[in-house]
Amino acid sequence: MDKKVTVIGGGNVGATAAQRLCEKELADVVLIDIMEGMPQGKALDLTEAAPIEKHDASVTGANSYEMSADSDVVIITAGIPRKPGMSRDDLLSTNMGIMRQVTEQVAKYSPNAKIIVVSNPLDAMCHVAYEASGFPKERVMGMAGVLDSARFRAFIAMELNVSVENTHAFVLGGHGDTMVPLPRYSTVAGIPITELMPQDRIEALCKRTATGGAEIVSLLKTGSAYYAPASAAVEMAEAILKDKKKILPCAAMLSGQYGINDLFIGVPVKLGAAGIEEIVEIKLTEDEDKALKHSAAAVQELVDTMKKL
Repeated sequence: MDKKVTVIGGGNVGATAAQRLCEKELADVVLIDIMEGMPQGKALDLTEAAPIEKHDASVTGANSYEMSADSDVVIITAGIPRKPGMSRDDLLSTNMGIMRQVTEQVAKYSPNAKIIVVSNPLDAMCHVAYEASGFPKERVMGMAGVLDSARFRAFIAMELNVSVENTHAFVLGGHGDTMVPLPRYSTVAGIPITELMPQDRIEALCKRTATGGAEIVSLLKTGSAYYAPASAAVEMAEAILKDKKKILPCAAMLSGQYGINDLFIGVPVKLGAAGIEEIVEIKLTEDEDKALKHSAAAVQELVDTMKKL
């Protein structure tokens, strides 16, 4: 492959992302984890699946960062996962330290990479990666809106018994309970869902979307979601690697857009070879704008808390 992606964190999200990347033949993959033998074993397992899956991407496991040198994209999943009863915010202190250490190594070995943050609490961890890397804001982004929108799309398809391929949805704001699903911009074959289902069902789907991660945590009991988060991160990586100019909702550093400054928050962006090539501003109603500002305030509170740690 002429592209290289490093996935940091060999747990369920990271290993699944590595699998998706190589099976789509998007890039050669380096899987890094501090646990000795684990990333090497998973990489070998994925390599042995390659003849069956019919791809020629290489997968390498490592415990240090030398093998990651000159990566085009780095997906960071490292950190402790959520456990039942634990909010994303509870993860703040521990994962902040992990994120800073990881990102410093990324910047050292891959100074031109684009960073996709997956670790929680997502929006706050983007701030840590941005500061620790010293990269321009266009090259640091968070995977949140793609996942949240996919969940919303799945619930819409289930509710209306239609193909998920017909569904499109937008979810803005922080990756947590304050996220802002936008029914007006969510459609089935171009038809707004506001024309297809009653308001009470729309509100129920919005609520389920906002608590989608917690719902899976409560069902699994021993971990958190990983198939959909991995797919979401890989969709972002693909848009960058193929310079697709794809409009996706991602956590991006805002500089006045939507009336928000110096904060990573989920908004629609254009993803291409340079990373975030444009932040797309859509018109919001007064209630939608209020909800987005409320979500931004929750992220700001986390950022302020990190400054005190």
